[in-house]
Parts: sequence; C-alpha cells; structure tokens
Amino acid sequence: MSIEDDVVLLERVPTLRLLGTEPLRMLAIGSEQRNVARGDLLFSQGDEADAGFVVQRGAFRVDDGSGAETVARPGMLIGELALIVAMRRPSTATALENSIVIRISRSLFQRVLESDPTAAVRLRDEFINRTSQLASDILTAGAKLST
Repeated sequence: MSIEDDVVLLERVPTLRLLGTEPLRMLAIGSEQRNVARGDLLFSQGDEADAGFVVQRGAFRVDDGSGAETVARPGMLIGELALIVAMRRPSTATALENSIVIRISRSLFQRVLESDPTAAVRLRDEFINRTSQLASDILTAGAKLST
C-alpha cells in the first residue's frame, strides 16, 4: 500500500482522525507495516507496550484474560493508550487470519503531537470527554448496584 492509502486507513480510526491530514501523513511515513500469520501473537499480556497498531488487513482477537474479548478488524486501533503512556499490555492480541498491521511507535506519535499543538489539543479534549463519560457511567452503575 502507498502512503496515501495508509493515510486513508488512519483517517478511519476515530482517535487518529482528530489529528488531521498532515499529522496522519507524518504517522503514515514514520510507521511500519508488519505481517502477522494466522495464530501468531501481535503481543502478549504483560509485554512492554511501546506502540499502537492499526489493523490494515485481517483480524485479531484481543483477550484480557478475564474472558472478555473483542475482535479488531481493518481500521481499528489496538493498544491506543500505549501511544501516550509507558505501560504493560493489559491484553493479548492473536491473529485470527493472515493479517497486516501498521505499527505506530509511541515516540513517533509524541513527535507528531509536538509538531502540531492544535492536533494535540484536539486529542487531549477527546480523552477528557471519554474520561468524563467513563466516570459518569461508573457512577450510574454504582448507583444502580446499591439500590
């Protein structure tokens, strides 16, 4: 795929779309593609997380070990928080078929945000909104449980 194809794919990811076209182009140029064979692990729970992955082709089962799992398909971002903060992987991602991902390192992502403060503000605002919604959802669930 070309850089332009990668930019179009990155624009499909809600979190990344907030950055705008130029920052996405920088991400597409600086990122790398990885092929992952069916049954292979993209990463394991407990691994050091230094990158996020956008599924370009194929699918991945993402399992947190508690029985909760999701399937990540093309245009989905796996390991979003790893783009922002050093952490250990809270889940394991396994290829359900031969797949291709775009690996975006945290250092690249941070350089892109530093080069475009407006994009960084949009991303910060999105995380604030999500955190507020999550807190509200937790309070609502807690209130329902205590009645």
